[in-house]
Amino acid sequence: MLETKRLILREIVAQDAEFIYDLVNQPSFVKYIGNRNVHSVETAGDFIETRYRKSYADNGFGLYLVELKENNAPIGICGFVRRDTLPDADIGFAFLPQFERKGYAFESADAVMKYGRDALKLEKVLAITTQDNHASGKLLEKLGFKFENLIKQPSDDAELKLFSFEFKN
Repeated sequence: MLETKRLILREIVAQDAEFIYDLVNQPSFVKYIGNRNVHSVETAGDFIETRYRKSYADNGFGLYLVELKENNAPIGICGFVRRDTLPDADIGFAFLPQFERKGYAFESADAVMKYGRDALKLEKVLAITTQDNHASGKLLEKLGFKFENLIKQPSDDAELKLFSFEFKN
């Protein structure tokens, strides 16, 4: 679907269940994004259908699998999420720990933002992070996002940092 110098981004499919199971159960994913209650490869398959595949059908976008171009190894996810609690799509990303701090998150998020502007015609993109997720905050600022304020999501007591990015016409 999208290609960068080192990466391929594509829709997540049922065959990615083992990777998704691994990713969403990483301690950093649980800490910064949340526990998705995916406790087996089988429940990962259900999660793919009810979250990722449903988002593509309902919104025309979602989170995409990020693969290394050189060997098609899955390393993370990046894309847009539509939340009932936010007025605009928000960008999200998560990578296996061994692929962090290598520029893959920026490379994939930059491609996703261009796709959002050019193909999806988004005017504004939001992002939310936990207050202690400094790496994601730095990445968002590098992409051009600005910190707006702290917000609370109805399903969570924690205050989250809200960032926004407006495309210039």
